[in-house]
Amino acid sequence: MVFDNIDNPKLDGNGMKDPSGYDIRSYFPEAHQGHILITTRSSRLEIGKVISIEKLLNSQESMAILASTSRRRILDQDPHARNLLNELDGLPLALATAGAYLSQVSTSLEDYLCFYRSSWLKLQETSPGLLSYENRALYSTWNLSFEHIQNQNKSAGKLLRLWAYFDNQDLWFQLLAAGSEDSPEWFSTIISDQLNFDKIIRLLCDHALVERITDSDGYSMHTCVYAWAVHVLNAERKISMTRLALTCVGFSVPREDVDEYSLIGRRLLPHARKCLEFFSHSIDFEFRDNPRILDAVHEIGFLCKSQGKIKEDKAMYQRALKGKEKAWGPEHPSTLNTVNNLGILYAGLGKIQEAEAMYQRALKGYEKAWGPEHPSTLRTVNSLGNLYADLGKIKEAEAMYQRALKGKEKAWGPEHPSTLRTVKNMGNLYADLGKIKEAEAMYQQALKGFEKAWGPKHPSTLNTVDSLGILYADQGKIQEAEAMYQRVLKGYEKAWGPEHPSTLDTVNNLGNLYADLGKIKEAEAMYQRALKGYEKAWGPEHPSTLDTVNNLGKLYADLGKIKEAEAMYQRALKGKEKVWGQEHTSTLRTVNNLGNLYADLGKIKEAEAMFQRALKGFEEALGSEHRLTLKVVHNMRILYEN
Repeated sequence: MVFDNIDNPKLDGNGMKDPSGYDIRSYFPEAHQGHILITTRSSRLEIGKVISIEKLLNSQESMAILASTSRRRILDQDPHARNLLNELDGLPLALATAGAYLSQVSTSLEDYLCFYRSSWLKLQETSPGLLSYENRALYSTWNLSFEHIQNQNKSAGKLLRLWAYFDNQDLWFQLLAAGSEDSPEWFSTIISDQLNFDKIIRLLCDHALVERITDSDGYSMHTCVYAWAVHVLNAERKISMTRLALTCVGFSVPREDVDEYSLIGRRLLPHARKCLEFFSHSIDFEFRDNPRILDAVHEIGFLCKSQGKIKEDKAMYQRALKGKEKAWGPEHPSTLNTVNNLGILYAGLGKIQEAEAMYQRALKGYEKAWGPEHPSTLRTVNSLGNLYADLGKIKEAEAMYQRALKGKEKAWGPEHPSTLRTVKNMGNLYADLGKIKEAEAMYQQALKGFEKAWGPKHPSTLNTVDSLGILYADQGKIQEAEAMYQRVLKGYEKAWGPEHPSTLDTVNNLGNLYADLGKIKEAEAMYQRALKGYEKAWGPEHPSTLDTVNNLGKLYADLGKIKEAEAMYQRALKGKEKVWGQEHTSTLRTVNNLGNLYADLGKIKEAEAMFQRALKGFEEALGSEHRLTLKVVHNMRILYEN
């Protein structure tokens, strides 16, 4: 005997209070032989042996269902088939429904995907019924489950609606609890404590609309259920729900000294993207007079920046700035915080003029509002030091760092993380000046402090280890350098993931090290990985991208691949001149490399012109005794001797 779709059972002691539920056991025959099979979406109906039916994990099985029901035999040759399989995520009924629709129309898979994402409900309503699922459609099953949930706990139904404003993966208690302030009563009740939250989640899990993530405190919703929640439960978007999701995500963003800072950031990022998607056209009107919302937007911008998501970061900061300027004015401290962070963003993108303008605006405003020694003022002073160092303005950079360091030591003490960041920056400056002992002393001081404050695996600790690796490599201390790089790479990959810009920086540095050791294949693999990642994260003209292009040019030159080398150098030079200007030290390094290439080709005039340009630039920026200046002098001597 088969009892099919017993989705609303009523059992003694199971806590179900839905009046429409019934006890399936009363229908069991009294015979002592045979078998009873019950199909149900309820996780609480545990009679006899329970067999959980999971989604299809093998993509070939999903492809077979789609091909069979659509009667399209060459789906595996359609590049959009894989995208559709990912969207339906191994749910057999969803695959069969899609196939039934495609079997009766000439619509391409690409167009079907567009309909699925933009007109989900209409597509489901117009899809033909399945003989094996008579009188019901994919979405009607979930509608029925939703009614049962509403009958038992209306707050659970509202949480299900709210889920559509987050990402479908990995929702957890602390994420929701961060949005408790000024939240609606139903939401406050759910997050008042872990037990209340668990009670609501168990109800959603019981109806198979949500499932627990193994070895995690998070819960997920299948992509097809999520599409139903978005297009059916939230057919009309509610600003109140958008606001609630935004505050939950924004105020969940951790500070850098929080344990598992990187892990929490990675978990939050998909939700941050979803928030950006939903309120992209709303902030100017609904949110501009809400300080809490604007602060949440600012925090999400900080999250995107820390995770290397520049496009999202820029959008968040610009929206926060626009809203804060309207709400509080251009000189309010909160407005200036966003101005400062936009300066950091522009500096990272190589937009030097925009970065300096933001820093100067923030600095002027902070000095007026807080005074010259306030922590916010000193933070911007430090950022200006970074900018001037990148521009090769050594004196200006050192002056900014010294001011920031003196102020921070006075305000917080020598071991405060903010003080240590400036110490580390001073190390970078001394390294660029060839002051090796001073640089190492600064790095070691910063490293010791970061390890004490945050531990050996924190990103700030690893960043300092990476700088020490570069310093050791420049001194020819290969083993020490490789040990440092490998430690950093392992730490970054665990903390940020393999494609984060900080991870890619270390990948690029390992490429440099392997190139110096003559390990050509390993070097090229590292450079190509870094280049691919940088182009994806930053774009083709970002300074980090161009540095790796320059490094590949050098590698190809050493291999005698002249055309490839020149193409890389020319690309790097053109990009650096655009980003940094013709006299920046990074630009001059590529100029010097082109000089070496032309010298090897016997193009004496072209080589001499490049060397003269590099020499003049290095002497003006770094002085006549700097190692980069002396390197060009050495190259010119070899050119003339030959």
